[in-house]
Amino acid sequence: MSKNTNLSLNKLTAPLVENLIVNAESLRLDVSNLNDGTRIIDAGINAIGGIEAGRLIAEICMGGLGVVKLRASTNFHHWSWHVDVHSSNPVMACLASQYAGWSLSHGEGKDAFHALGSGPARTSGSNEPLFDELKYHDSTSKTCIVIEVDRIPPVELTSKIAKMCNVQNNELTVILTPTSSLAGTVQIISRVLETSLHKAHELHFPLENIIDGAGSAPLCPPSNDFLTAMSRTNDSILFAGQIQLFVEATDEDAEELANALPSSTSKDYGKPFGEIFKDVNYDFYKIDPMLFSPAKVSVSSLTTGHTFHAGKIDLDLLDKSYS
Repeated sequence: MSKNTNLSLNKLTAPLVENLIVNAESLRLDVSNLNDGTRIIDAGINAIGGIEAGRLIAEICMGGLGVVKLRASTNFHHWSWHVDVHSSNPVMACLASQYAGWSLSHGEGKDAFHALGSGPARTSGSNEPLFDELKYHDSTSKTCIVIEVDRIPPVELTSKIAKMCNVQNNELTVILTPTSSLAGTVQIISRVLETSLHKAHELHFPLENIIDGAGSAPLCPPSNDFLTAMSRTNDSILFAGQIQLFVEATDEDAEELANALPSSTSKDYGKPFGEIFKDVNYDFYKIDPMLFSPAKVSVSSLTTGHTFHAGKIDLDLLDKSYS
């Protein structure tokens, strides 16, 4: 990934984070500091948050290398609003930053805190093997991490994150977006492009050959029930997410990638995610990892100019999930 080594995702996102803070009142966010100095931006726990907050947080998740917009469509009878995502640096935006790959935990038993971290802090503090493959590490004086949780993390954990990122505690910002919140809903659905990049990586497609990408998925109704909210946000992508990748590849490789990417290729495809999760006794690791991908894909070869399509939109399953 030498083409992108001069990019600092932390520097790119710093003004986006400051924008959240400056406009916290209008975005209905709560900004506070923990005892260790860590800045907390609450986008849905005690704060109301909203769709615009989620859109801005999604762009932070993408390390400042992605654009997230809201759009109305007449193609979906009951669910007209969509989240559109684009990045001209999709590998960096989606895999180096947006992917929730940093496992965070503190404590034991019922009071233990467990979460997965997204955002530019991963490029500075996470030990994920992915970064060795990407050959990318970002040194920074301030950083930000996004966590999809419904409670504020303990200071022991935030201090650990700051130490691993080699920043002072007061230079760490933690953004909290519960799954059941509007902001959380938007920032999760905005991962529609990221799921295709992650699956392409799992399929061993050369990441350096993925040049550009865009995606879209319907904005689902939120739910106060965590499992329902989690199911709906996943199903937005699994049943109705659409992506377009532009790759440097032969027709054979581009077509093979297109055919392998859709969620419908998974053995677990066919019912709302909440039902699948229940069937495996709520154990994520028993779910086919190939399920987590968009419903419909297009892969265009920049080498030949040909485009290959695969997958399908399933409005019946989408209605079942959202209802």
